[in-house]
Amino acid sequence: MTQTSATATAAATTTTRSSGLLLAIVLLGQFLAILNVNIVNVATPTIEADLHSSGAGLQMIVAGYTITYAVLLITGARVGDLFGYRNTFLTGLALFTLTTLGCGLAPSTGALVAFRFAQGAGAALMMPQVLTLIQRNYQGEARGRALGLWSAVVSGGIVVGQALGGILLGFGVGWRIVFLVLVPIGALLLVAGLRVLPADQGGGRAGLDPLGLVTLSSAVLLVIVPLVLGRDLGWPLWGWVSMAAGLAVFALFIRVERWVTARGGRPLVDARVLRAPGMRPGLAVLLFGPATWGAFLFTSALHLQGELHLTPLMSGLMLVPCALAFAAVGLAWPRLPQRLQRTLVPFGYVIAAPAYLGLAAASGGGLPYAILSALIGAGLGVQIAVTNMATQQVDAAYAADASGALLTVMQLGQVIGVATVGTLFISLMQGHTGQASIGTAIALAALAALAGLSSVFLIRPKVSQA
Repeated sequence: MTQTSATATAAATTTTRSSGLLLAIVLLGQFLAILNVNIVNVATPTIEADLHSSGAGLQMIVAGYTITYAVLLITGARVGDLFGYRNTFLTGLALFTLTTLGCGLAPSTGALVAFRFAQGAGAALMMPQVLTLIQRNYQGEARGRALGLWSAVVSGGIVVGQALGGILLGFGVGWRIVFLVLVPIGALLLVAGLRVLPADQGGGRAGLDPLGLVTLSSAVLLVIVPLVLGRDLGWPLWGWVSMAAGLAVFALFIRVERWVTARGGRPLVDARVLRAPGMRPGLAVLLFGPATWGAFLFTSALHLQGELHLTPLMSGLMLVPCALAFAAVGLAWPRLPQRLQRTLVPFGYVIAAPAYLGLAAASGGGLPYAILSALIGAGLGVQIAVTNMATQQVDAAYAADASGALLTVMQLGQVIGVATVGTLFISLMQGHTGQASIGTAIALAALAALAGLSSVFLIRPKVSQA
């Protein structure tokens, strides 16, 4: 009897240990992927000086990662369903680690941009599997704790990305350290994952919709690339033609998705999802709101280091209040009563828009800048509620597709913010410093106001007739 109890206790301890290792591996992988969205922002002035990058090059270095991650996010989830979540997570982690090494060794701006695009593809394969692996391997209270840690990692990656970039650059060893320091961590996770993550066979029936993926990717690139390169090239005719073609290809993408649906396939974005009450205003909120976030982080690093001549460390620390406030609101939000959550969403943007305007007056940095950045983070922290609110009346069969569409738009919003507001800032920065601060503040406030107006329609969705 004693021997049996001891054996059971040992087995339970081993299971708990393996469960803890599994959670640590997938959450650290997710943390690395989120970290790479923001860690490079603080390094952009150093990259510019070392690689002689143009403004367009810097924008592509920042946005390239997010472009591929956003476009391939839904496809990455379906690859996991088809070929197994463990295999897909480890494949994404391996690609992410190798391309991170490539980023750290890149000899030119073009090479760094190419590796950033490939790095985003690795993240797109890895990230969608994290929640699935948690849901498949944890039950009851254990699942609740795991999901709580998952939420903390999402918010923490934003905070640490800004601060860690500044701390690493503070050692004075150059910008490459922000990538190279992550390579051994990724390699260790890969070795541990091969031993710990449970095998699964995949074999799901979700289609990949390659035609939809090609048309959506083409539409995004046809619009984003001319926006990024246009200023440096004097806004050539081909750029305007490309953007017009991008809009046409996006219309083609909608027709392709309808065709795939009519043939009984599973499109990237199902029209039935978009018709659900709350989805369209939710998509608008998650386009405009994250656009301000991505643009603010990008332009702030250039302003603080380029115009105010702060060190990378001080520049990173200046933005920590913003990221901390964003994370604090996001973590506290689920504890609020449901009715109060819905009512307060527009007020987040009511706070963020004037704070963005205030940045023009606080362009000298210091405590006023830090306080305003914290208000911006607190205001945008309400975005964590938008996805849940937008999908409340979506049929359960399409819940995953709805969440994927919202997350994709959110990532593309950041890319659009960097491409548009970033281009405006760099253009005005060539003239008078005050003009760049004022113009950028107005643009950010306008985008935040659009997000706020869209959220008004979100908090009072039409009741589904179904």
